[in-house]
Amino acid sequence: MTDRYDTSHLIEDQYEPGSDGKVLRNMVGITSPEEMEIAETAELWLVQEKLIGEVSSDQSFTVEDLCRIHRQWLGKIYPWAGKPRSVNISKGDFDFAMAHVIPMLLDDFERKQLRKYTPCLFPTRDEVAHALAEVHVELMLIHPFREGNGRLGRLLATLMALQAGLPILEFSDMIGVRKEEYFAAVRAGLDMNYQPMKMLFSDVIERSLWLSQET
Repeated sequence: MTDRYDTSHLIEDQYEPGSDGKVLRNMVGITSPEEMEIAETAELWLVQEKLIGEVSSDQSFTVEDLCRIHRQWLGKIYPWAGKPRSVNISKGDFDFAMAHVIPMLLDDFERKQLRKYTPCLFPTRDEVAHALAEVHVELMLIHPFREGNGRLGRLLATLMALQAGLPILEFSDMIGVRKEEYFAAVRAGLDMNYQPMKMLFSDVIERSLWLSQET
């Protein structure tokens, strides 16, 4: 997989003038990918801190919640934040869900995954790992937003983990040295095979618990 998305030429595919086609059109005039990464990350930390203080153990997440979180995170940067994408996107040779079916897929996702697995109140870590894996995989396959789906998915997983009594999840291995394994686990979800992602989340949980005991 490459690091760039290919999209059709609609409003969400416009790039910031002066960015050489590397930074999406934004409301803060950022043209550098590095500066945009810093800006997005700073906003993500702020919204994560806020949501960690707000999430309750009995909250059932909805698609509306995800749109609201996405808007809270990126609403100062992109005009389309919090809105399901209207462009088709792919990464490398992998096509995400077509834009015109996203509303239907999100309805199914809320009914089949969010209602089943949130609040994330399961008695064993194995069940929690499966819940995190299935929710994450299905959300990634839909890829409902133009930008930020992976980070939003990890934030949702963290909030679900907190409901399960776990610490804040630490994803450095999943998005680092095990990145290709992660991508393969997402693709396995096309066949509703969540076991590869479940194994990754089991390791994330164990590492997060270990780090929480060290600090």
